Amino acid sequence: MKLIRYGDPGREQIGVQLGDINYDVSAFGGDYNEAFFEDNGLARLDEFVKANADRLIPVPEGTRLGSPIARPSKILCIGLNYRDHAEETGAQIPTEPIIFMKSTTSLSGPYDDIIIPKNSTKTDWEVEFGIVIGKKATYVEESAAFDYVAGYVLHNDVSEREFQLERGGTWDKGKGCDTFAPIGPFLATKDEIEDINNIRLWLTVNGKTYQDGNTKNLIFSVPFIISYVSQFMTLLPGDVISTGTPAGVGLGFNPPIYLQPGDVVELGADGLGVSRQTVKAYQS
Repeated sequence: MKLIRYGDPGREQIGVQLGDINYDVSAFGGDYNEAFFEDNGLARLDEFVKANADRLIPVPEGTRLGSPIARPSKILCIGLNYRDHAEETGAQIPTEPIIFMKSTTSLSGPYDDIIIPKNSTKTDWEVEFGIVIGKKATYVEESAAFDYVAGYVLHNDVSEREFQLERGGTWDKGKGCDTFAPIGPFLATKDEIEDINNIRLWLTVNGKTYQDGNTKNLIFSVPFIISYVSQFMTLLPGDVISTGTPAGVGLGFNPPIYLQPGDVVELGADGLGVSRQTVKAYQS
């Protein structure tokens, strides 16, 4: 299945995408949140959709899509997980996954605007393959990692490089600004993706391609990442783990290239659709 959420920010309804058409399933009840995934929601939703296939109502064209999952308990990210990206930023190749967090208030829809933060001059882009956790995970064995996956999402790990690298402390302060986590357009369940080790990722700015990578080049694999992260914290249903970005971020150019008001960012991944964000300046 492909899960969507649609409607005004903070008032999203749930839906599914069948073929290329989005359908309302709000009669199923609830939201795509921790309780949904914890209570066998995917299987129950599948039964509901099959039982009501002839009665589902299409979502009107042009309706805003929100993040396909409600605000999770955590948005976790793996830094420098592509060798070419580590090399372009001048960083050492990690020997263990680098973990940082994005604020859950950075979550936004796949077509929502990216707002350049107040006093920012170095806002950057990062296309990423994201994992959505399906059940509570603590000290997971790598061999069992896929049992804990609900599905996968497209994620733009928007980053402010000055805040991240020049302001002291951890990376988090450059990662968690409002609108810095556009996710979607949909959550693809595990059965929708044939081979997570061969997913092409790409990103353009104003029509020019900057990133064109593939998950086959991940330093740390999806099951390893799930197992590794679960050694340090409990993963809850609905949590997102973003697996890193390939080369081609603005920071990696000489001189660096950063997002400006009016820029249009478009990104996609095999099996996970395409998202598009317009960049706007912060206004108080």
